[in-house]
Amino acid sequence: MSPAINKDMTFHQVMRMSPEVLKVLAKFNLGCVGCMGAQHETLETGATAHGLDIDELLQELNAIFEK
Repeated sequence: MSPAINKDMTFHQVMRMSPEVLKVLAKFNLGCVGCMGAQHETLETGATAHGLDIDELLQELNAIFEK
């Protein structure tokens, strides 16, 4: 079963799951790799702060593991 990424996970947790995650985050202009907040900030908090649709972000991140 593929891992499910949810809005309550931190950016750090998700980035550790696959190198492909970084490509999706870059597509959304999220420079999480160098951000100190990535350790503790949830996907939902970060998406909201950047004016992004959390559902769209989650859909693209989870699609990585549906291949």
